[in-house]
Amino acid sequence: MATLEVPLFPLGVVLFPGTPQLLHIFEPRYRQMLADCLEGDRRFGLSFVKGDAGDDPEPLPGDVGCLASVHESRMLPDGRSNILAVGEARYILRAYARSDLPYRMALVETFDDDDLSAPQVAELAVQARAQFARFVTGMQLLSDRPAQTIPLDGTPQAMSFQIAATLELEGEVKQELLALQSTHARLQRLLQFLRPINHELGRRVEVHTRARGNGKGGPSQDVVTGS
Repeated sequence: MATLEVPLFPLGVVLFPGTPQLLHIFEPRYRQMLADCLEGDRRFGLSFVKGDAGDDPEPLPGDVGCLASVHESRMLPDGRSNILAVGEARYILRAYARSDLPYRMALVETFDDDDLSAPQVAELAVQARAQFARFVTGMQLLSDRPAQTIPLDGTPQAMSFQIAATLELEGEVKQELLALQSTHARLQRLLQFLRPINHELGRRVEVHTRARGNGKGGPSQDVVTGS
């Protein structure tokens, strides 16, 4: 879609388009990157690297990442910063650019899903929305939090990114979801995770509810059932 030259920030975090991510910037080179971003268009590329990738991980050409836009930045007295970044377009890392900067500059090519208008995507989105609502309800019941709806974005693609960002999945799994160029395939994968999670969650909520009732209460009426 577009080829851009951006600062590259390798991190053990997967950022999805349209979702927020709090980041703590402490290395001197990335402090400089942040300062340069704030003076420019406030964007950098966030590329996932595994936790065992070493002290100076280098994403490889062909790796998928996500552009991040700095929405808020708070500098601490010692020079570190806490920032709120929001994901924008996904990209494929094509090459590294020559630079005298202390951080890497990369040439990236943005891309999008190729099935945004497919009719079967809407049906899967309805199922994913229902399963996610069930998941949220179960988590709230399990932690005795007041019921609260988590609004989902309207389009199936945006919703798939939001659900993927919310679920506690391994970084490698989230990276696979990010790299998919099919909303249909991403929603299918999310449903494969959500259904067994909700089955186990329902069992745990029932045990939790009985324990709170000293063994006298039945299953909570608030637990959403179904497949």
